[in-house]
Amino acid sequence: MENVARPWPALWSLVIGFFMILIDTTIVSVANPRIMEGLNADINSVIWVTSAYLLAYAVPLLITGRLGDRFGPKRLYLAGLVLFTLASLWCGLSGDISTLIMARVLQGLGAAVMTPQTMAVITRIFPPDRRGAAMGIWGATAGVATLVGPILGGVLVDGLGWEWIFFINIPVGVVGFILAWRFVPSLSTHPHRFDIPGVLLSAVGLFLLVFGIQEGETYNWGTITGPITVWGLIIAGIAVLVAFVLWQRFNKGEPLLPLGLFKDRNFSLANIGITTVGFTVTAFSLPLIFYYQVVRGLTPTQSALMMVPMALISGGLAPVVGKIIDRVNPKYITATGLTLMAVALFWNSALMHPDTPIWLFLLPSAVLGFANAGIWAPLSTTATRNLPPRQAGAGSGVYNTTRQIGAVLGSAAIAVLIQARLAAELPPAPGGAGGASPMSFGGTLPEALHEGFSTAMGQSILLPAAVILLGTAVALFFAKPKAVHGWGASPAAATAGEAPEGATRSA
Repeated sequence: MENVARPWPALWSLVIGFFMILIDTTIVSVANPRIMEGLNADINSVIWVTSAYLLAYAVPLLITGRLGDRFGPKRLYLAGLVLFTLASLWCGLSGDISTLIMARVLQGLGAAVMTPQTMAVITRIFPPDRRGAAMGIWGATAGVATLVGPILGGVLVDGLGWEWIFFINIPVGVVGFILAWRFVPSLSTHPHRFDIPGVLLSAVGLFLLVFGIQEGETYNWGTITGPITVWGLIIAGIAVLVAFVLWQRFNKGEPLLPLGLFKDRNFSLANIGITTVGFTVTAFSLPLIFYYQVVRGLTPTQSALMMVPMALISGGLAPVVGKIIDRVNPKYITATGLTLMAVALFWNSALMHPDTPIWLFLLPSAVLGFANAGIWAPLSTTATRNLPPRQAGAGSGVYNTTRQIGAVLGSAAIAVLIQARLAAELPPAPGGAGGASPMSFGGTLPEALHEGFSTAMGQSILLPAAVILLGTAVALFFAKPKAVHGWGASPAAATAGEAPEGATRSA
């Protein structure tokens, strides 16, 4: 741990930017129907608005965590914030779907530069006995942002237009930059060599895998062009990622992915757990929002307000959970939260019929609030508790990478499943096309098709529900954390145990 006199102002300054970039992971979901209409796009293209952001966010995280260790997390955070804010302006000014997707790629790159620095700074400036409370704030930010995104998006889309879900980032980015410049300390740095082959292998592998999954339905899981097939891309992506892992294993220099981190059981399991969370949180909102707007006729604001119980309960409980996990085994809190999330999603699926009283959806929304409060902080604390300061950037980069990989795969997988279930449940659209989009019917769906559309959305939401159950099983195998304050060791002892690992060079 590094001696910082005022760690809390630094934390709150970072939280502003972190909140903004996570909101942009989910804020687009509620605006998708309006973007489709405004830019004359199909459902697969508009889903790429989210997937392009998530992919550009996920791929560089391993190296941006290392860059923070090498050049200082403050410098990297500020650079990423500038890029993210300028890309947000470009998003809002986009006049076609291709331009919007390109701007979202730049947004994702900015987010990738920023995110590992937030977690690394927390790990380095807070002693172990106070890190749980700090991670509670970080976890609350992550949880609430994923829920507030659709709510804020709905208000902005209805009141000002879909462009404003991006324009709103500009003043927030300016304020976040000023506060981070003022309060975030310039921490010591560590020398690193950068694994360029590792960067290329991870980027190519992820792109091939995600592109193949998401575009599979578009090409009927067959040929894309010439000898290139959907399954060929998916298999090639998996093969390249396997080559990446092997390269990390045998690289005699400094690998991009320090496999030694995974010797810690809790770090490994927490990464699997956060992957399932990233998948589920990204995937479940899309069918739910489409159901609210297409079948029930809710406006973006009204459909987003259905998530208010989630946001209020999660935001209120997450800081409390953060304090508790310094003193109890976070395994039980995490497993309970993940189980509650699965229960809420299965409940939503059962309710998704055209004649279900709309207020009933507020009940599983409230359960999701309790679930989120018990997931984010316990998982992040479990992952980082045993990280030495020298590997804070690398560890946080790995953790955030796995979360984003889960989100990317969730976005791609739910796109495939929605299209497949719509094609199965709806009759052919005018012109002979499969029933894969309400846009085929002039932008509205006839009432006679509401039951089929609801069934397709309800079936789609079962996928993230099943994935989060895997996270529950993983959490049950967490080992009891090493002793820190509240577990039998004094704060002084816990802090002293980390002191020798501190860096010695000034940024």
